Amino acid sequence: MPELPEVETVRRGLASVLEGRRIVRVSARRPDLRFPLPRGFVKRVEGRRVEEVDRRAKFLLVRLEGGLVLIGHLGMSGRIAVYEGAPPRLAAHDHIVFLTDTAVTIRYNDARRFGFFDLCAADELSRHPMLSALGPEPLGDHFDGAWLSTCLTGRSAPVKTAILDQRVVAGMGNIYASESLFRARLSPRRMAHTVSGWRAARLAEAIKAVFNDAIAAGGSSLRDHRQTSGELGYFRHRFAVYGRAGEPCPGCDCDVAATGGVRTLVQSGRSTFYCAKQQR
Repeated sequence: MPELPEVETVRRGLASVLEGRRIVRVSARRPDLRFPLPRGFVKRVEGRRVEEVDRRAKFLLVRLEGGLVLIGHLGMSGRIAVYEGAPPRLAAHDHIVFLTDTAVTIRYNDARRFGFFDLCAADELSRHPMLSALGPEPLGDHFDGAWLSTCLTGRSAPVKTAILDQRVVAGMGNIYASESLFRARLSPRRMAHTVSGWRAARLAEAIKAVFNDAIAAGGSSLRDHRQTSGELGYFRHRFAVYGRAGEPCPGCDCDVAATGGVRTLVQSGRSTFYCAKQQR
């Protein structure tokens, strides 16, 4: 599933062609994705000017004139492609198509159909069931060591599992949880309640740094992620531990032949990658 950096790269690609433009045509090629499309979806969106393309955690928020917000989630395999010239022929899984007043075509493609679109009044956005319980934006001022300390206090789960909770780190996913814990030099096995004070501050800074670096690289393309231009995300070439089981990690001076290098374990059904020597 696309995580915060992937969704942010999509947001930026959409903002450059949508903000200030009018959506003149919407084509819904099927009535549902993960959920049924909102009633009157096409008519409610067509003709409105886009005021801003925003993001909340892993959700895209297209703010339309008249106080309406188009909420989008990419699910497991969703992609958004932007065509500023003549678009190619429609593909089998191009489910939603938008056309702007500058003849820009935007297509949502989703082979597995785990993504969704919804419409919400702007003044009700904070109460939307998909958004209401999210923690603060990790790249914002309200996300820091003090926040993490408060959230992790009393938790007996491993810290890796705890930071995947969207109420704690909004937008976090499996890839960046492993990478953030490596940068913070914290073991994914460590109990969450022990991550407080300086440890929590170090983890908060590591999360911000990993997210920012991944955004700058266009996100991480493992299977489905593409930027709106169709380009891959290149942060996968900078993974320190994720997907690198048995390899040395950056800055490690241990004997890989003796230690096995980067290790992997399964936590809550997900693979975790870490360096047993550097992460405590």
